[in-house]
Amino acid sequence: MSDRRDSNDAPVLVQRRNGAAILTLNRPKVLNALNRALLDHLDRALEDVGSDPSVIGVIITGSGDRAFAAGADIAEMTNATGLEARASSAHGQQIFGRIETLGKPVIAVVNGFAFGGGCELALACTLRLATPSAKFGQPEVKLGLVPGYGGTQRLPRIIGRGMAAQMILTGEPIDAEQAFRIGLVNELVAADLIIERAEQLIRTIGRNAPVAVRFALESMRAHAGADLSAGLNIENAMFGLCAQTDDKREGTSAFLEKREAHFVGK
Repeated sequence: MSDRRDSNDAPVLVQRRNGAAILTLNRPKVLNALNRALLDHLDRALEDVGSDPSVIGVIITGSGDRAFAAGADIAEMTNATGLEARASSAHGQQIFGRIETLGKPVIAVVNGFAFGGGCELALACTLRLATPSAKFGQPEVKLGLVPGYGGTQRLPRIIGRGMAAQMILTGEPIDAEQAFRIGLVNELVAADLIIERAEQLIRTIGRNAPVAVRFALESMRAHAGADLSAGLNIENAMFGLCAQTDDKREGTSAFLEKREAHFVGK
C-alpha cells in the first residue's frame, strides 16, 4: 500500500491508497472555492496520477464537512474583463476536460455544497457519490453570469434538458435526494462511509480489463458530443480494438473455463 500526502496547506491534497488516488480540495475556510491556484494544483495532480500505473481510479472530494466546492472564487471574477473571463472559463474547461480524458474512472465524493464550478467539477467526473446533506446548484444567473466550466453542456447530458434548464435558469439548488432521483448522483452514502464506498467501486472496476475500461470511458466520452449514428460508430471501433487485446482473450477464456480472469492491461 502506498500512502503519500502533500503538506496540509496545499490547495489540493493528494493521497495514494490501494490503487486509488484521493484528491482533496483544501480551502475549507472559503468552502473550497476554485481559485486559479487550486485549479492549477488540481491540474498537476490529475496529470501526475493519470500517468501513474499504480493508480486504478481517482477520488475527488472537499476538505471539511460543509463543502465539496462552493464554486469559482467570486473575488477573482468581480473586476474581470470579458477577455479575462473567457480565459478563466477556458482554463477551467481545459482542466475539467482532463478529468474526462484521463483514461481512468474519476469519482466525485460530494460531502456538502457543490455549487457553480463545484457542481461543474462533479459533472466532469465519471461517477458522483453524495452524502445526504449534499446540495447541488448552478447559481451563476444570480450573479449575472452563465456556467463557464461546462455546466450548460454536461448537465443536460446527465439529467436531461428540462431539469438542467430549471437548475441553470432559476439558479436554485437541489438537495441530495432530488439529485439522486434525477440521476445527477449515482448513490447516496453516509458521510462516514462514503470514501470507503468510492474506494470499493474503484477496486471493483480494477478487477476488470484495464484496456476495456479505458476504451469504454473513451467511447462514452466521445458519444456525449455525437449523434447516435456517430456514437455507435465510435463504440463499434472501440469494440473492435478490445477484441484484439490479450485481456479480451484472457477474459473470454476465463469465462468459458469458469475461472477468475487475470488481466495484464494489454
